[in-house]
Amino acid sequence: MIAASRPYTLVAELTYRCPLRCVYCSNPVNFHRSRSELSTGEWRRVFSEAAELGVMQLHFSGGEPVLRDDLVELIQDARAHDLYTNLITGGTLLDEDKLRRLREAGLDHIQLSIQGAARESAETIAAVRSHRKKLEVARLIGKIGFPLTLNVVIHRLNIAEVPELIGIALELGANRLELANTQFYAWAAENRRALMPTREQYDRAEGIAREAIVKYRGTLEIAFVQNDYLSGEPKPCMGGWGRSYICINPTGEVMPCHAASVIPGLRFDSVRDGALEKIWRDSPAMNAFRGDDWMMEPCRTCARKEIDFGGCRCQAFMLAGNAAEADPICRLSPHNGIVESMRKNSGTDAPLIYRDAKTSRKLSKAIGSL
Repeated sequence: MIAASRPYTLVAELTYRCPLRCVYCSNPVNFHRSRSELSTGEWRRVFSEAAELGVMQLHFSGGEPVLRDDLVELIQDARAHDLYTNLITGGTLLDEDKLRRLREAGLDHIQLSIQGAARESAETIAAVRSHRKKLEVARLIGKIGFPLTLNVVIHRLNIAEVPELIGIALELGANRLELANTQFYAWAAENRRALMPTREQYDRAEGIAREAIVKYRGTLEIAFVQNDYLSGEPKPCMGGWGRSYICINPTGEVMPCHAASVIPGLRFDSVRDGALEKIWRDSPAMNAFRGDDWMMEPCRTCARKEIDFGGCRCQAFMLAGNAAEADPICRLSPHNGIVESMRKNSGTDAPLIYRDAKTSRKLSKAIGSL
C-alpha cells in the first residue's frame, strides 16, 4: 500500500438539490436515489477532522449549497478551524442580505457559475430563467467586497461566446474567469454528442483565450481548462488519485473526485461510519489507484506517468471498460480510437437530456418556458 500524502483541498458537496437543470451537471445521474444528507453536526465533525489532517481549502458545493439552511453556521465553523472557504454557487437564491450574512460568517470567496454570455443560450443550458439574476448577483458580490470567480462551462452551444464572456467578466470586475471546457462525466456524458464542439470551434476559442490571458494579466486572471477529447492530452485528474484532494458527497462518502462512484467494485466509505483520517489513509477505494503499481502498459513505463498519472480513472472505465487502462484520451492508449469516433459523431441534432430529480427525460432544445 502506498502511503497517503497530505490532502490540501476538501470539496464538501452539501446537497444534490438545485433549482437549475444544467445538461452538464457533475452530480450523478441517479442522485435522486441518494440517502439523507449529512447533518450540521456531521459536517462540523468532518471540518474538524479535515483541519487536523492538513486540509487548507474548503469548497462548499452541490447541487446548490445555498439551499442548506445551516450554510452560515457551517461557514462559521470552517473559519473557526482556519479553513479557507469558497462557495460554489449558481447564485439564483442569493440576495444582498444573504450575501452580507455570508460575509459576516467569514466566507472568503465566491465562485459563481453562468451558462453563457447570451440569455437564450444560457437558459437553454440551465432550463430555468436565471441569466439576468446571475448577473445581478455578480454585481452584488462585488459591491459587498467578495473576491469573485466567474465559472463558465464551455461547449458547442456557447463556445462562440468566449470573447463576450471575457467582456462580461471585465465589466463585472471579476478577479478570475474560468473557461472550463466540458468534462464528460455524469449528465455531460449523457449529452456528449450535443455538447462536443468541433475542432475549429475549439481551436478558435483556445486562441482567443490564450491572447486574453496575456492581454489582461494583472487585471483579470483567465483559466482555460482544456477539452481533453480535442487536446489529446490526458489530464492529471485531481493531481492524481488520492494524492491531495478529497470530495465528500451529501451522504458522507469519501472519494478522490466527484465522479469516482461511476467505477464499479469500489465501495467508498462514509464519514458516518468512521474517522476521515482513517478513511483517507486506509480505505481500499482511496488506495485503489495511488502510486503506480496498478498501472498497465503503456502507462507503466511511460515517462509522463509522474505528470499525468495515467490520466483519469473514471474516463478509463467509461470509455475502455477498465479503470486501470491508460486513459483513452492519450494517443498511446490502445483505445484512443474510441475518442476519435466520439469526436466525429458529435452534432447539433442530438437532443439535450436535462438534469432532473425524478427521471432523465429527453427534451428538445427549444424550451417552452424560456
